[in-house]
Amino acid sequence: MKLPEAGDYIDIHTHGATVLPGIFSVETLMAHEEKLPGNYPGIIYSFGIHPWFLEENNHDRLLSRVVDMVDNPLIVAIGEAGFDKIKGPSSELQRKTFEEQVNIAEKHRKPVVIHCVRAWEELLQEHKKLSPDMPWLVHGFRGKPELAMQLISRGMYLSFWFDYVLRPESSKLIRSLPADRIFLETDGSGVDIRDIYNKVSNDLGFELEIFKGQILRNFNIFFNNGR
Repeated sequence: MKLPEAGDYIDIHTHGATVLPGIFSVETLMAHEEKLPGNYPGIIYSFGIHPWFLEENNHDRLLSRVVDMVDNPLIVAIGEAGFDKIKGPSSELQRKTFEEQVNIAEKHRKPVVIHCVRAWEELLQEHKKLSPDMPWLVHGFRGKPELAMQLISRGMYLSFWFDYVLRPESSKLIRSLPADRIFLETDGSGVDIRDIYNKVSNDLGFELEIFKGQILRNFNIFFNNGR
């Protein structure tokens, strides 16, 4: 399995990744789908139960798929798992399934990729309750700096929502955060990860290659915790 190298652009959360020179992708596979990880250069995977596709009548089957897939060496993280107050099943089923996935991640020493919509209190409570050893990454973040620092203070990493991060108003949030706790993503949107890198590196006042090096260090720390 090829890991990112110096100079690579790292897309920490995407769907439908393709092999592109100089771009390293973490593709999210969801347990309700039939897609399996493939051994392609520059692509590794997370695997989990997305709350949008969770139901009482498919919970056991989806959880069994996570258990079956977790030992695959191409699966480097569990998720996206989490909470959604707009779309998804009961909060109790979401909580139960989230805790089950975190327990799988802890047992197999893999980090967790988080989906969270309007459920930040629940997420913070779960982190305090479960006290995980493995790091969590909140993907698609576009909240306020105060919330971001709450999550970071619990040891979490943040990846910005691809559309929000390209807007001028995201600059205040980006500048308020420690660079060693952030990642960038496309979420399968078709946005070019290189454009996102250029915007964020300018916001932070970093030369592009220095910023690439920072994200690579973040990647190695985040995933080395799982080895």
